Amino acid sequence: MKSITIQGEKRENVGKKSSKALRNAEKVPCVVYGEKEVQHFSTDEKSFKDLVYTPEAHIVTLEVGGQKIETILQDIQFHPVTDRIIHADFYQLNPKKPVTMEVPVIITGRAKGVVRGGVLRVNLRKLKVRAIPADLPDNITIDVTPIDIAGKLEVAVLQNDKYQILHPGNTVVVAVRTSRNVKGGDEEPQVEGGEAEDSKAE
Repeated sequence: MKSITIQGEKRENVGKKSSKALRNAEKVPCVVYGEKEVQHFSTDEKSFKDLVYTPEAHIVTLEVGGQKIETILQDIQFHPVTDRIIHADFYQLNPKKPVTMEVPVIITGRAKGVVRGGVLRVNLRKLKVRAIPADLPDNITIDVTPIDIAGKLEVAVLQNDKYQILHPGNTVVVAVRTSRNVKGGDEEPQVEGGEAEDSKAE
């Protein structure tokens, strides 16, 4: 998995007044949770640019007080009006301990059903996976080329020996639904769950 480095400064004061002063200086109060201790630090708001505003997943190397800590971003809070980042939590990684995080779904190819006039639906843009840090994938790539009209691809097909996808096996990740312009002269296939009726109403 790709890694990004964030420079931080240890915080001596962790009260509301101190946090407000940091935000006024365009810095973000942060916490890193380790197996034995919790560390408070701050970093420039712009440090999150390549971490938050991207579809890619990253391991984050925090450099705080001369120490390097391998982490993942666990939670982030935004101001309800301005959308500025106001707090972030990180979780320290243990190379031998599995960790859970979301990774993006990458779609490749052109579905057979789309060529025939169907519509590709991507139900999940990210999947929650669990693995030791070394086995965390950058993304989960799905080739949709074989999927025909009324076809779908479920989580069970994507399971991997190196990581576990933490969604029920029957969760539909991508599907091809019918549309009004289906090529090939076949009867319009029926879609489970009344989707055929829904698509006609679109």
